[in-house]
Amino acid sequence: MKKTEQAKCIALLGTGSDVGKSIVVTALCRIFKNRGFDVAPYKAQNMSNNSYVTLEGGEMGRAQVVQAEACKIEPHTDMNPVLLKPNTDIGSQVVLQGKAIGNANAVEYFKDTSALFSKANESLSRLIEKYDLVVIEGAGSCAEVNLRPRDFVNFETAHAADAPVILIADIDRGGVFAQIIGSLEVMPEKDRKRVAGFIINKFRGDASLFDDGIEYIETKTGLPVLGLIPYFRHIEIDPEDGMPLETVIDPPTRPQPGKINIACLRLPHISNFTDFNPLIRDEHVSFHYLSKPRSLSGYDALMIPGTKNVRFDLQWLKDNRWEKPILEFGGKILGVCGGYQMLGKQVHDPLGIEGCPGNTAGFGLLDIETTLEKSKVLSRSQGRLADGTVIDGYEIHMGQTTLGSDAIPLVQVTSRNTEKIEDTDGAVSPDARIEGSYFHGLFDFPDFRNRYLKKLSPDYPAEDAQIAAEFKQAQYDLLADHFERYLDINKLMQIVGI
Repeated sequence: MKKTEQAKCIALLGTGSDVGKSIVVTALCRIFKNRGFDVAPYKAQNMSNNSYVTLEGGEMGRAQVVQAEACKIEPHTDMNPVLLKPNTDIGSQVVLQGKAIGNANAVEYFKDTSALFSKANESLSRLIEKYDLVVIEGAGSCAEVNLRPRDFVNFETAHAADAPVILIADIDRGGVFAQIIGSLEVMPEKDRKRVAGFIINKFRGDASLFDDGIEYIETKTGLPVLGLIPYFRHIEIDPEDGMPLETVIDPPTRPQPGKINIACLRLPHISNFTDFNPLIRDEHVSFHYLSKPRSLSGYDALMIPGTKNVRFDLQWLKDNRWEKPILEFGGKILGVCGGYQMLGKQVHDPLGIEGCPGNTAGFGLLDIETTLEKSKVLSRSQGRLADGTVIDGYEIHMGQTTLGSDAIPLVQVTSRNTEKIEDTDGAVSPDARIEGSYFHGLFDFPDFRNRYLKKLSPDYPAEDAQIAAEFKQAQYDLLADHFERYLDINKLMQIVGI
């Protein structure tokens, strides 16, 4: 559809966290895209260590990347202008329009959010100028009365965009009547007037048994229930900040015969866990996240993921008796980003980037040392391995790593942010058993995934890259079909004004 006027907007706000706002927005993005609209997602502020790098070299939350994919457009930081990346229990790094601007604890952050809101509105305005429809996602509960004066993500954004609000509630956790009616009850009148309907998510069972529930909600509120969405398990969409349903953490079972068995350390400040989602979903792989120390006997490979606080999580592994199992493990080890840094001899933080200044000894499995620096590397990167395998991914790190004489570069980097270069990334041990890299998203691409898994099991059936790409797009269409079956789309379009 050709754009002829300013975009319409719709805001999907939640009665709480984890009610399914991100997945509802993703579904609507693909539904409206399939109907011919140029659609873009938007979330003023995200809190997640699961981030991504755009073609322009900006950092944004992965949830809006997924939503952009559903819209069949390239992700841009305007879709998530404020990103908070937790690095302690009470503090986060603040990323504004793709660039890190510093750290703040919760009290500091909420003192005055007006400057951030202004920048977020700049981003929203650009999307409104460019697209036919902007689908806005809120954050947490939109009815937190103590935070309302400083909350610019929910109703303030909806007011700024003149967007009707649809409340999302989660019936699976119970209390759906209190979620919806209670949220309306505590809202200021200005906010309540903007609410135009409800979507009830994650329903299980016979929908006819909830007919009287829908009638009660509509009678009590005077607003329509636009859909009762059944719980699903057959569609594979990357979650916003949680792990796939197939994720196993500290399973009582041991490695499974006949499968490629991979263990991954579940770090306290784990970041970019989506690096490993393709392995979790592979039927030939048994993938276990481990937080409690155990023998790694029987596993074919060990993954050490990225983290938002490398030295803290490195010390946590040592304090929780993980050092011995790691050093005794005889299989292949792959460290990604912070996990790569941990495999080295030392991690230096002279400026106190992630806490108190100081040094922490690594596991010494790679002849490397890392120094954390103020400037952050943000790059969409391409390269090739020594055997010619082409790799694609993105880099997000504040460390510079130097290699010693016993470390061999893992990747010959050929481009960063579309600029052709000649550089190296990562390191591999002389026996090729230990590998580390700053590249995120390696397993998203079949060439690298096939190479890695075939080294663990020569019988692994390689996956075709075209089939993998088609599968991903098919999941968005399945999601759209699922929601369209249970949503009153015509009424929703009337509410939006399209």
